[in-house]
Amino acid sequence: MSLQDHLPPLSRQFVSHFGEMGSRWGINRTVGQMYALLFVSQRALNADEIAETLEFSRSNVSMGLKELQSWRLVRMKHLPGDRREYFEAPADVWEIFRVLAEERRRREVEPTLSMLRMALLEQPGTDAERHAQQRMREMYELIDRLMTWFDDVQRLAPETAMQLMGMGSAVTRVLELKDRVTGRGVRGGNNKES
Repeated sequence: MSLQDHLPPLSRQFVSHFGEMGSRWGINRTVGQMYALLFVSQRALNADEIAETLEFSRSNVSMGLKELQSWRLVRMKHLPGDRREYFEAPADVWEIFRVLAEERRRREVEPTLSMLRMALLEQPGTDAERHAQQRMREMYELIDRLMTWFDDVQRLAPETAMQLMGMGSAVTRVLELKDRVTGRGVRGGNNKES
């Protein structure tokens, strides 16, 4: 039996694509495919079912499930009368996005902010160090502002956040109008005046 035999074409396409994209997002192709399978599955799957469906070794599936659990992207559950562990992806896509964003922040953004904070406490001794520290300050302020905005969005109800995202171009037009009125409309050397 092959992947062709285990999954309908639409699911097979999604699982394959997620494997390819996983490597671009910094995760193993196998882990990406496992997550995609759990995401589209109508029910929780055990490790043997995942291994058989995707034609992966049982050890690869075990390691992949541990990684997905460490990212909080899958939940383990037990079924009555069955000693095996079953795994499922959260049903709410907003919850998945929120968890993924929090984990990336914890693993990638927070260490960078911490390093930048330490660098900004240093006393520069040369013009080159002052210049570098100023650039680091700019980076720190941008990341810090983005994280503050992200925290604000995280506190919104999912429906409100979706409405906010849907307003993208309308918000942009309002901000561009405000910039024109206040004379702060110069961006990248182009001043859009009407």
